[in-house]
Amino acid sequence: MLNTVRVLIVDDHPVVRDGVASQLARHSDIEVVGHAADATEATVACGRERPDVVLLDVRLPDALAADVVPRLRRVSPATRVLLFTAFPEHSAVAPSLSAGAVGLLVKDASGSELGAAIRDVARTGTFRGDVPTADAPLTPREYDVLRLVASGHTNGEIGQELRLSPNTVKTYLHNVMRKLDARNRAQVITNARAHGLL
Repeated sequence: MLNTVRVLIVDDHPVVRDGVASQLARHSDIEVVGHAADATEATVACGRERPDVVLLDVRLPDALAADVVPRLRRVSPATRVLLFTAFPEHSAVAPSLSAGAVGLLVKDASGSELGAAIRDVARTGTFRGDVPTADAPLTPREYDVLRLVASGHTNGEIGQELRLSPNTVKTYLHNVMRKLDARNRAQVITNARAHGLL
């Protein structure tokens, strides 16, 4: 078929993957070329298949979309990543868009909306869905600092990794702790997990 849009579905729930594949099977110009249940599988499948569009769940068992998007773009630079979530207000959405995802589609979209979104992404490289921005509690840079704190990095190591001065790292961390109502690093990690940020 000419101009068939090739799609990779990345979601850890088999019911969601099967449901999406079933909906997309009704569109003669869209072909599902693979499925993946986690970030590792997604990266391998994306590098192998080089799909036009990846439909990516915001939360996977081994990573959040903000970490996965750069990996997918490294192995297949022309692939466009469309976030797919039941929680458009999730705090990881804004960092994922900053990392290079082209838009967001909510999981309760109809089959025709799903097909139209995928065609839009393949044709224009973007998708104007209802992406909330005001409610995202952390900025993309604050989220970067949080992830490195959770990995056990010191402020100095975070500064080196993100090319920030120690004082700037302290400011970002202070903002994260204030927004997550935490008094120390251990509590900020606990509260971030409770908010679904880690």
